[in-house]
Amino acid sequence: MRKEPVYSADFDFLPGHPAGVCLPQGFIAGAVYCGLKTYGEGKLDLGILVSSVPASVAGVFTTNLVRAAPVLWDEAVVQRGQAQAVIYNAGIANACTGAQGLADTREMATLTADKLGLSPELVLVTSTGVIGHLLPMHKIQQGVAALELVEGETAGLTASFCIMTTDTRPKRCVARLQLGGKQVLIGGMCKGAGMIHPNMATMLCYLTTDAAATPEFLQAIIRELVQESFNAITVDGDTSTNDSVLALANGLAGNPTLGQAASAEDELKFKEALRAVMVYLAKEIARDGEGATKLIEIWVRGAASKEEAHLVARTAAGSNLTKAAIFGSDPNWGRVIAAAGRSGAKFAPEKVDIYFGEIPLMLAGVPQPFEKAEAQEALKGPTVYITLDLHAGEDDALAWGCDLTQEYVVINSEYET
Repeated sequence: MRKEPVYSADFDFLPGHPAGVCLPQGFIAGAVYCGLKTYGEGKLDLGILVSSVPASVAGVFTTNLVRAAPVLWDEAVVQRGQAQAVIYNAGIANACTGAQGLADTREMATLTADKLGLSPELVLVTSTGVIGHLLPMHKIQQGVAALELVEGETAGLTASFCIMTTDTRPKRCVARLQLGGKQVLIGGMCKGAGMIHPNMATMLCYLTTDAAATPEFLQAIIRELVQESFNAITVDGDTSTNDSVLALANGLAGNPTLGQAASAEDELKFKEALRAVMVYLAKEIARDGEGATKLIEIWVRGAASKEEAHLVARTAAGSNLTKAAIFGSDPNWGRVIAAAGRSGAKFAPEKVDIYFGEIPLMLAGVPQPFEKAEAQEALKGPTVYITLDLHAGEDDALAWGCDLTQEYVVINSEYET
């Protein structure tokens, strides 16, 4: 049993589109390898994404008390409501680096601004990688100088590869829709495979659109939609110091401005298309969890509130015992009900139904007879669907996780070495 996505607006959805964030009008990018990644020479590790004109900007950031220097810088940029470029690096997180880390972040913004003829205050900075290491700024200086900006599929491909760390593949997609008689494009890319248990968004996500939108509209919609996307995934229960979701809207599509002159119908269309992009990217992160072999989708329905549904779904998806059982295709539904019970949500255990795939394992709190081989088969595919009906209300929520494998331990026991 699974919850099929339902959207109330028409749009074209293009998962995996190679142009990604560079398909919307006016966005170009470039990337180089400058020696920040110590694993895999030749991999891209420094890049810049640029809008040809200043854009409305929005951002949601980590709730971790330990916040990387780029997060602090970007919060100030978002507060001003306008940006035109993002510089990003992989390999080093620039977190827990004190005053020098803040100075290095400002220098990255300044180097980018000087290259593009912008003010540093219009440049966002993101970093991902090992915590506690200072950036080798001489390498970044050389990298920015050597970097060439391109457009289209080449730009989108290099940008999405550049931000990868332990990711096994790039994550990108595009949505296309009509607003006020104008074609509008939304592009997205993200990275993330480990240290994923966001309390805001997660990892690094970049969203671009040529739609015209006020910063206030963009900020409100991004903050709302992370709850249904990046806040609904977990890999290992750890919230990163660098988690950031950034969105740029440059207005080159020429549509009536969202949040100002646009119709309510157009605002809904845009929201639905953006939701599809963000949910797809979030699921790709969970699917690509470090060492993962399966995506786990938890659908909680019949909850007393949306918040409680979200709480149960996320707790069940993040349970290490559930994740290990799914890895072994073990239909141990007790792991799921136990996780729900410790989630903090209020429900009556004697009313709960649990399904693995289409197979009912518990109905009205009573264990059901089932064929073990059939239940195991439901857990062997690339996506495992688990449903809990709490029969406590009318609300529902989805969450996504991944199985827990030996490979996860190997990856994280050798991350710095």
